[in-house]
Amino acid sequence: MIEDKQPQRTPLSSLGEFGLIDHLTKNFNIKHESTIKGIGDDAAVVDFKDQQCVVTTDLLVEGVHFDLSYVPLKHLGYKSVMVNLSDVYAMNATPKQITVSIAVSNRFPLEALEELYEGIHTAAKVYDIDVIGGDTTSSQKGLLISITALGHAPKEDIVYRNGAKDNDLVVLSGDIGGAYLGLQVLERENEVFKVNPNNQPDLSMYTYLIERQLKPEARKDVPKLLKDLGVKPTSMIDVSDGLSSEIIHLCKSSEVGATLYEDKIPLDPTVISTCEEFELDSTTIALSGGEDYELLFTIKQEDYDKIKANPSLTIIGHITPKNNGIYLVTRGETKVEIKARGWNSLTEE
Repeated sequence: MIEDKQPQRTPLSSLGEFGLIDHLTKNFNIKHESTIKGIGDDAAVVDFKDQQCVVTTDLLVEGVHFDLSYVPLKHLGYKSVMVNLSDVYAMNATPKQITVSIAVSNRFPLEALEELYEGIHTAAKVYDIDVIGGDTTSSQKGLLISITALGHAPKEDIVYRNGAKDNDLVVLSGDIGGAYLGLQVLERENEVFKVNPNNQPDLSMYTYLIERQLKPEARKDVPKLLKDLGVKPTSMIDVSDGLSSEIIHLCKSSEVGATLYEDKIPLDPTVISTCEEFELDSTTIALSGGEDYELLFTIKQEDYDKIKANPSLTIIGHITPKNNGIYLVTRGETKVEIKARGWNSLTEE
């Protein structure tokens, strides 16, 4: 009789903190001249010379930001990097380095963390990033991941949220709503699995949505595309908490209003069909879903001809004076005030 071979589980205590760090980071190699010193000293050293440095940090907490019952650790590692890189691209800058800190409970063996770091390593390779440090510690509450990203750009290239002006065009990269629906599909199938662990769902029709949720891609192509087109955005933000929240953040920072058009919001056909299946309104999902990591930005009217034919970019509205407010014009030509109903990690529900 052949026995099932149990997966190896190496306790983290067998390595110790520094042994664990050495083990998990041994495959990270330095690629950038700006990285003077990476892992292995009291602090990393970076030198951007005549460039301005942008820094961003995100904290992902098990049970709040992810559920490991249906999120593979390798995908989680990859996604945790994307969350940060997206913020750097939203500044019109190029990410170069990240630090990775984790807190883990004793239910995680070494092999689980190797999976997590495999995803981080893949992201660093694909996006040409140096991993230059971090920290590890124990946790009483499962897994926590904190990543800090550093990027750079010439001073004149940096784009902030506060530069939008009246009559600027509002532009969105890609399409939105897919990540939220991917989460709905995964949560539904997870509930089915709890009832019937032998159930083997066919998720092929949801591949695009699930990839948007589990393995999102930061839009590193957009800053380069805009530069090649000779367009510098007047303001920019990434779509992490939902289009409604992000346009409000942008307008508040720029002290302007905005009018968006429902029929201009880009939706993948899978988003439309899955909304019908779940009996959800596709516009509501697009406005409030979050985790799409597309870029929302504004450009001057005179740049319209430069971007109008680009399939990666969609003009979804325009900027108005502050006292005009922030509105969505529906397909029925009714004006509806846009309110921040995007995802909020601090709510109890």
